[in-house]
Amino acid sequence: MGGMPLNDMPWWRWRSNVRSALHMLSDPVFHHECWLAGREGYGDVTDAVYRLVEDTWLDNWSAEKYVGTIFRDSAEAALVDVAALRVLRIMHQIGADAPVSAYLEHPGWNEAVVAAREAHVMLATNDGEDPDTPPRSLDVLRIMTRSA
Repeated sequence: MGGMPLNDMPWWRWRSNVRSALHMLSDPVFHHECWLAGREGYGDVTDAVYRLVEDTWLDNWSAEKYVGTIFRDSAEAALVDVAALRVLRIMHQIGADAPVSAYLEHPGWNEAVVAAREAHVMLATNDGEDPDTPPRSLDVLRIMTRSA
């Protein structure tokens, strides 16, 4: 697709986790077919939020801090910041242990999905990948982040 490979970034494993989270958070069909259905191997909304912020601390500071290590440029960082803030706001309002349905029914969920989609599309495209492929399972993510 002409973009850069995912593992050309110094902290590409963290980028992989962020991309996985954004991909899952941005796909309404996935929400229903995997998360609401309780499909094994994909975690839940809380898992995705933690993948988004766990190693990056995006719940404490801006993605701008990681330009050149996780994110290619300020445009990527800005979109990730918006997505992270929207999903974190919802998680803090309903609680990390809330069922998937509580997230999907939250009045701000659609805005969070749109923000995640915008960030996901930019990161996937910049990595030379098709943003419209279905999200990969967590097992596939683990395999991808183990190999160099």
